[in-house]
Amino acid sequence: MEVLAAVVFGFASGIFLRSVFIFSWPVIVFIFVITALLSAAAFLKPRLAYTLGAVFCIFVAFGVIRASLADTPLPQTFASQVKHRVSYQGIVVADPDVRDANQRVEVRVSYGGETTTMLAVVPRTIIVSVGEEVRISGTLSVPEPFATDGGRIFRYDKYLARDGVQFMLNFGSISVVREASWYSVPAVLARVKHLFLDGLRVTLPEPYSSLAGGVVIGGKTGLGTDLQNAFVRSGLVQIIVLSGYNVMIVAEWVMAGLAFIKLSKRRSAIAGVLAIALFVGIAGTSATALRAALMAFIALYARATGRSYRAGRALLFVVFLMILWNPLYLVYDPGFGLSVAATAGIIWLTPIIQTALARIKNTFGNSPAGEAIATTLAAQIAVLPLLLYDTGNLSLVAIPANLLTMPMVPLAMGFSAFAGFAGMIFGSLFSFLGIVLAFPAYLANAYLILIAQGSAALPFAAFTLPAFPFWLVLVSYAMLVCIASKKNIAAIPL
Repeated sequence: MEVLAAVVFGFASGIFLRSVFIFSWPVIVFIFVITALLSAAAFLKPRLAYTLGAVFCIFVAFGVIRASLADTPLPQTFASQVKHRVSYQGIVVADPDVRDANQRVEVRVSYGGETTTMLAVVPRTIIVSVGEEVRISGTLSVPEPFATDGGRIFRYDKYLARDGVQFMLNFGSISVVREASWYSVPAVLARVKHLFLDGLRVTLPEPYSSLAGGVVIGGKTGLGTDLQNAFVRSGLVQIIVLSGYNVMIVAEWVMAGLAFIKLSKRRSAIAGVLAIALFVGIAGTSATALRAALMAFIALYARATGRSYRAGRALLFVVFLMILWNPLYLVYDPGFGLSVAATAGIIWLTPIIQTALARIKNTFGNSPAGEAIATTLAAQIAVLPLLLYDTGNLSLVAIPANLLTMPMVPLAMGFSAFAGFAGMIFGSLFSFLGIVLAFPAYLANAYLILIAQGSAALPFAAFTLPAFPFWLVLVSYAMLVCIASKKNIAAIPL
């Protein structure tokens, strides 16, 4: 465990340092020299500290190299056309982000022997889908960082680059040239997603249908600005976006279902992997969803092979794989960082908080209520420093609001999924039957809205703090790591 932690923290440190500073090769050589000195010390006088130091340093160097390789220049063919009116033909690669005034469509374009992905800002009047070939026109530009209301600088260019988006097409227009191929897997998954959302619209009124869609597969479209702000102020925004929690719930359902069916261990693992992969493919392959899915795959593999599953090791291994694949996730994807922090808090801080609660009142810490309180507190404590740094939003009602809503979220997901399928099956011809079947989903989502709006409306429910210095984030997490490392904590299953 110590070696794995040294590998992951060293690699992440290297990526972080290269993301913040521009290093030349002499710095990398210097890190290798330090690694050699620590390795020699470990050889001459074997000590765990020397060994871990050498492993940490060498992976810092590897992290710097990996981040350097990910920092690719813009394709020259497209870069030469920046600030000009252009027209391209390409393929829609992601579900359009539909907003109040426009929609933002990711299009992969090949031109002049080079390929790139650009974000086209176009009117909402033309409906496009994943896999369609489209023609886009507009003013080509390069995404730029911008200052937020709290005085923070948001690296919008790197945020888009994590998904491969290198350019924007502003003041644009779009038209469909050819429908998506019937054999296009992304297009099929996107159609299933929209059929499900249409089924929710048949059985549930707004904003309950939009919230139901957000609870099951993520998404805030249709909620309205006021309701979205209520979820943010109450600290419940994770309910309406696709997060690792959604995937974790689906993974638990899949594992429970496979245990009930009593398939062989190998078939059970294969079926579980396919079911979770299908859900993530339909809902969206965000970094948080991928992180939870990979951890679920490891749990299924452990079950199939009869090996023990330790969530702490699984988290470290998955984080290493993901930042190795895409180093931009670490610094420029806030959702990924918050998801990792929340999961780490649940794994390593929950037992500490449960022990403290047990001291307060007999075995309260080991009861279901005590476990729910400990899990919520652990997740909120773990994400707080990073949340303050990223957004500056401090919700004073987040803990009680989460305690009131978290037990309802799995039910809301289940009822909402049932309502969506009912709408897909019965459609508008038998909409009354679908509406009756969707009534539990209506109640569950109405409850979530009630808690979000009620807690957000309380006096002093939330504050926006001035810029939170990053050194305080590092100090906060160093303290949390020290607290967790001093306890002999058994890893909790997924």
